[in-house]
Amino acid sequence: MLTKHTKQSSRSLNSSGKNVCGMRTQGPLSIAAELIWFLILGRVLCTNAAYAPVKVNAKHAYATMLYMGTPHDYEFFVAARVMMQSLIRLKVDADLVVIVSKDVPHRWISTLNNEGVRVVSVENIQNPYRDQANFDMRFMFTLNKIYAWSLVEYERVVMLDADNLFLQKTDELFQCGQFCAAFINPCIFHTGLFVVQPSNETFHDLLHEIEIRRKNEDGADQGFLMAYFDDLLERPLFRPPGNGAKLNGYYRLPLGYQMDASYFYLRLRWNVPCGPNSVITFPSLPRLKPWYWWSWPILPLGLSWHEQRRTTIGYGTQTSLLAMEGLFYLGTMLIAIIFRRRIVPSEKLPLFRSCLGRSNCPERASYLYTVILKMIPVLVITGCFLFPFLLVPATVHPIMGWAIFLQGSVSLLIVVINFFQLPLLAGMTPWLGMVGAFSVMAFPFYSNGIIRVLSIGTYACFLAPFLWWALTELIANREVTIVREPLMAWTSPKAESRSELIKLC
Repeated sequence: MLTKHTKQSSRSLNSSGKNVCGMRTQGPLSIAAELIWFLILGRVLCTNAAYAPVKVNAKHAYATMLYMGTPHDYEFFVAARVMMQSLIRLKVDADLVVIVSKDVPHRWISTLNNEGVRVVSVENIQNPYRDQANFDMRFMFTLNKIYAWSLVEYERVVMLDADNLFLQKTDELFQCGQFCAAFINPCIFHTGLFVVQPSNETFHDLLHEIEIRRKNEDGADQGFLMAYFDDLLERPLFRPPGNGAKLNGYYRLPLGYQMDASYFYLRLRWNVPCGPNSVITFPSLPRLKPWYWWSWPILPLGLSWHEQRRTTIGYGTQTSLLAMEGLFYLGTMLIAIIFRRRIVPSEKLPLFRSCLGRSNCPERASYLYTVILKMIPVLVITGCFLFPFLLVPATVHPIMGWAIFLQGSVSLLIVVINFFQLPLLAGMTPWLGMVGAFSVMAFPFYSNGIIRVLSIGTYACFLAPFLWWALTELIANREVTIVREPLMAWTSPKAESRSELIKLC
């Protein structure tokens, strides 16, 4: 294990001459117009990235890792590619390395190699903490991060999570010491970005500490490294020397190198005074990572991440899939509208026949059928939103994802309204309410996050009575059907025609 060096004084000089504290996300209206224009040209979201060759004699590296075993492996593969290509666009003076477990698909490795990324295959480090009560299975192989210490061909390595969003080049981090990380919590440093000096001695010592199950609060890489570098909070703050020299020892990184996205949502702009505002991290709920199309407009920074993807790796075959979905929903909606207009109200027959019109219908069966009949339209309307949500690829651009989702849900709602003979306005109220919520959240002119949250809350209070009214209208409509059914039970157009014929005779 490396011995911990004593504090070393150094000149405090900030080498970053740029300040992006006032950065705002790009306006959704301008991006929507741009995407529509690309769609007309047949080139939606298919920007070719300017891939760079792997550097041969680089002294430093930016590294991330990929492993298999979670339901979201592909999403992290996409995220890693976007991050690496964004670093290429920033013209960093370093190798780009992805540490992959041996079960990662070969086509992923080929893609990374073709995009100018060096791939290092490793065996998964088995996690001895998986039996802990608070262990999250998605962190099963995050201890693979310690392979950063095995990259001894480099003088310094910046180890990254795939969900980092770079705003500017951070090559000054390679001047840091043997281990450097930022505290986004007053007492806990974050392992989404840290700097290491590779060392086989340290690497094997880390492996040994894992084998003997050193204390680990969360069972993942962060808890383990927190226990291993337990006095980092007492170390000096990193200030890169102006002469380019490399520091020795352990340092705390300024918060600007790991800006928690939640800071942005308070003011809707960056205002982190500690160090250059360089890297955004997203340690939020897993299903609200920035690459998911539904994360925007719930969390505005999702649009910034997708803008980086659009200008780097693009969206490839996902665009064709979205186009096919859109055509399917459009055809479904048109057929449903034509079908509704061609049916005369007097020709509408009850869709379900049950024992309600028979004298021997058990009371319990009658009550159960009544409850089911009332709830089926509500459940089916819920499915009209769930079905298209599941069909939209998870990592498409939010503008395209929301457009297809709203188109799909309104198409299915029209089918359901016609099929169950529901009142049109009541059936469409949930969709109209969702469009309103989308508009309130995506409104680009809020002065700060507090006003945005209050606006969303006010809209929710305004919408609630309309949703309640729609629900009561739908239930009342089914009650009318229930009342009419016994009167029409076990009858058919043929039987009615025969009865009329007998009267005539």
